[in-house]
Amino acid sequence: MDCREDEQLRGITMKSSAIALHYTNGEEEFLINLIDSPGHVDFSSEVSTAVRLCDGAIVLVDAVEGVCPQTHTVLQQAWLEGIKPCLVINKIDRLITELQYTPTEAYYRLQDLLEQVNAITGGLFTSELMEAAANSKDIGSRADTQGDKEEEVMYDWSDGLDETDDSALYFSPEAGNVVFASALDGWGFGVSHFAELYSKKLGIRQEVLQRTLWGNFYLNSKAKRIFRGATAKAKKPLFVQFVLDNIWAVYDAVVLQRDKTKIEKIVGSLGLKIPARDSRHTDPRVHLAAICSQWLPLAPAVLAMATSHLPSPLQLEPSRVERLMCSTAQSFDSFPVQTQQLSRDFLVCSSSEDAPTIGFVSKLFCVDHSMLPQNQSRPLTMEEIAKRRAAVKQRLKDQENLSSTGESEKERERES
Repeated sequence: MDCREDEQLRGITMKSSAIALHYTNGEEEFLINLIDSPGHVDFSSEVSTAVRLCDGAIVLVDAVEGVCPQTHTVLQQAWLEGIKPCLVINKIDRLITELQYTPTEAYYRLQDLLEQVNAITGGLFTSELMEAAANSKDIGSRADTQGDKEEEVMYDWSDGLDETDDSALYFSPEAGNVVFASALDGWGFGVSHFAELYSKKLGIRQEVLQRTLWGNFYLNSKAKRIFRGATAKAKKPLFVQFVLDNIWAVYDAVVLQRDKTKIEKIVGSLGLKIPARDSRHTDPRVHLAAICSQWLPLAPAVLAMATSHLPSPLQLEPSRVERLMCSTAQSFDSFPVQTQQLSRDFLVCSSSEDAPTIGFVSKLFCVDHSMLPQNQSRPLTMEEIAKRRAAVKQRLKDQENLSSTGESEKERERES
């Protein structure tokens, strides 16, 4: 979506751009309005603008670079605006081709990244609870210490943390709000994809695999049962055995060794049809992208996660409506009654002809009055050119008439 010339030259996104996507999942149809915002820290203002316009967010993290300052900024902005995020761990191909990790090493790297991102989310959640607790206790302490000014007030900052359920806030592959991807090679997947695939092969319920494909679980092939404690027993975790090993095998055959026999075997076992143009290409990454984009297509994986975990406009929270309608310097109750009633129209989100049209200004620009379109010169139309030509001719004709009249009067004066 980087359509600007400077973005293409620098290879980064500099301005937010939007696109409407039509996605069909079975009999359900979705219209997804996607805003691509910059990831560089220098363009945080573009992210702030995009966040206020969205109902959900898809946060991308580089599998090699890891959690960056901009990742923390984006998660914090999403938290403050009250929008729900999903996670995409991108560029996993770099773990194979650049760092040359084994599948097991890559698994622990991905696990570490997930813990770092969840630590940021947990910190935001804890700070909000502590702030709310401090505000409520300050009110109570002022009332309790009116009689005794010297009494010391003690706070228990952990109060309320244990009672609050925060499990739904974190990113968890088994919950379906995490996608592992390589946008360069065109593949991506969630745990549910492999859970559905292996439930048929292994005869294990899909719900069980959904919960155990990610985590410290291993498969006892003789008993055909899944047990906990893969690390302690030096067993391969299910995610390594059934997911990463297969992806590494594809990269090894296509990119690293370029073994035609292995490639044909992989393509045949997956039931794929690769065009001859791609299979004969001199660049192995083109052949790899042709295989992976059919085997694990990226777009359906991300869009399926978005439609199942991110809220639609119909699920807009009243508190978020109030934040959209007023700034931090103004309370919602200070608005006129007619303006406050617009919050209902926000929540209904109706497209009927009777529903009012609500415009939201996401960004303001200060420009000189002369730069406005009505004050700038524009090309003349053919009608305007004809009118101006006629006016010039008429003016010249009038001048000729005046000059001839003046000369005749001078001749009369000479004769008299």
